[in-house]
Amino acid sequence: MPIDRHKALTAEPTSRTISWSTRDVLLYHLSLGAGAGPGADPELHLTYERGLAVLPTFAMVAGTGPSAGDAPVDVDAMPGIDIDLRSMLHAGQELAVHRPLPASGTATLTSRVADVWDKGKAALVVLVSEATDGDGAALWTSTTRIWARGEGGFGGEPGPEETTTEPGRPADLVIDTPTTPSQALLYRLNGDLNPLHADPEFARAVGFDRPILHGLASYGVVGKALVDGLLDGDVTRLEGLSARFAGILTPGETIRTSVWRETGEEAGTERLLLRATCPERDDAPVLTHATATVRA
Repeated sequence: MPIDRHKALTAEPTSRTISWSTRDVLLYHLSLGAGAGPGADPELHLTYERGLAVLPTFAMVAGTGPSAGDAPVDVDAMPGIDIDLRSMLHAGQELAVHRPLPASGTATLTSRVADVWDKGKAALVVLVSEATDGDGAALWTSTTRIWARGEGGFGGEPGPEETTTEPGRPADLVIDTPTTPSQALLYRLNGDLNPLHADPEFARAVGFDRPILHGLASYGVVGKALVDGLLDGDVTRLEGLSARFAGILTPGETIRTSVWRETGEEAGTERLLLRATCPERDDAPVLTHATATVRA
């Protein structure tokens, strides 16, 4: 039986130790375009180890970059989900950062399957991971949504419908961020070496005209755009980012981030509604159902 929902939801969480260095953080920032702007500012707070700040979205690659060495892949994090890895698509990502991330460190990453929804032709697996430091203090919580094509129809519930309604008014802020033709080649060094992001022949074989940018790269670019364009460059003010991966971006195209501001649920915070599109393709969607939580 490919999917055993009961087994997946009742299994003990899996844990592993991850570590990262300042080199990993620097590479991540460079792969999102830090220091590559046409102006004179080299963004040293993101590109130089002295006084290095860490973009919160680095949590998505922590423990997978060059310093990970032979660190194990968390293949046991989804017990009861016995499916072909090639059927999986990264459908969405949510991140909550509980305190500023250190420029180097070690953490325990504990993962569990939080839900499995039957979408008919596909299954939607919700994987929650929590990172804590050596003292047990929470660093971040991430929720990954995995779309497993052809794995639905196992008799489960379809799950709730996720809706995010954009206000019926123009965006409060629009930020255009160009990417470079080599951006996917650089971003893949963070740990995701899927040939889809480098090999034109492979990309054509799976239905794309050319290699595409990683979904998490677009996610990180949007996070950095918010820090740069709205938060005065203060990485600690971005406390959460959630998005659905709705479309592709080809390296060299632009990510247009539209932002609508709302009142935060807690004093001192602000909730943002977001949409990321590609202006070169008539604002084709890249990230949708997107929100961010920022410190006011």
